[in-house]
Amino acid sequence: MIKTDILIIGAGPTGLFAVFEAGLLKLRCHLIDALVQPGGQCTEIYPKKPIYDIPGFPEILAGELVNNLMEQCKQFEPGFTLGERAESIEKQADGSFVVTTNLGTAHHAKVVAIAGGLGSFEPRKPLIDRIEFYESKGVSYAIKDPEIYRNKKVVISGGGDSALDWSIFLANVASEVTLIHRRNEFRGALDSVEKVQRLKQDGLINLITPAEVIGLEGKDQLEAVMVQKEGEGARLLLTDAFIPLFGLTPKLGPIADWGLEIEKNAIKVDNALDYQTNIPAIFAIGDVNTYPGKMKLILCGFHEATLMCQSAYKIIHPNKKSIFKYTTVSGVDGFDGTRKEAPKSVVKSID
Repeated sequence: MIKTDILIIGAGPTGLFAVFEAGLLKLRCHLIDALVQPGGQCTEIYPKKPIYDIPGFPEILAGELVNNLMEQCKQFEPGFTLGERAESIEKQADGSFVVTTNLGTAHHAKVVAIAGGLGSFEPRKPLIDRIEFYESKGVSYAIKDPEIYRNKKVVISGGGDSALDWSIFLANVASEVTLIHRRNEFRGALDSVEKVQRLKQDGLINLITPAEVIGLEGKDQLEAVMVQKEGEGARLLLTDAFIPLFGLTPKLGPIADWGLEIEKNAIKVDNALDYQTNIPAIFAIGDVNTYPGKMKLILCGFHEATLMCQSAYKIIHPNKKSIFKYTTVSGVDGFDGTRKEAPKSVVKSID
């Protein structure tokens, strides 16, 4: 059983910033995310997309923003359960909650904050006969551990950043990497496209375009994929692994069955105070919630996370009074004993 003060479901920007705000109040956080790395859409879908509405940054890449948020909150030592989806929730006699994932990992907390963005992400699966049979038998929709593919033949399908970046990375791990895309043009970053082209020229990546994987072969384990190249006949390509990276589909998932008030695939909250749901001590912050005037912006998620943490403190410590302090005055104390002092010039001017 993993125990924490605030259990955050969703490790996107809003969830990560909530860790920092909770840490200022000496509250510990643990995060659950179905993706294998923190960052949500910013990491998985558009890490190199520029964002222009983060205060203090005229422009910042989505992936860079996530890196900064991770750096900001690491002093408060958050825990992570990644690659698992929050499946069920049970309210305990003392008002706390136990949340269990699809893989059976149990988490206990007095406060639950749902920061799942647009919901849990499910992979977009290609329409190939019997693909479900080969899942975990050579077919994967995400790469959790690249070492699994060391010295193996790997086929990747897709035209976005994930397909390009993993093809580049696995070129130095797998014995053979083949990237297949249904178009000659890619949607990913230009520098990644250029790297793939150079690796192709150096004989480190096989690039087949425009083409699609239309079939899978193998008795008990994937042994080959059937590739249809435009203007040519289908041919069999031997492989140990097939990784279709066609993006993710957001869904509210099992959370929709937790008894929360739902409106248009979003969780209704009380925005007059703290973004609490219809179930006391369960909050929803960021794009996953809805209320009158809601704007789906990262900036708004940061604001909601801040107010949520203030209310969470009162739930977790009902007999203590939380005193709000500006970090420019109080500094920041990390759980590891480190302290970032407020600049004396700032303290003097405020005092």
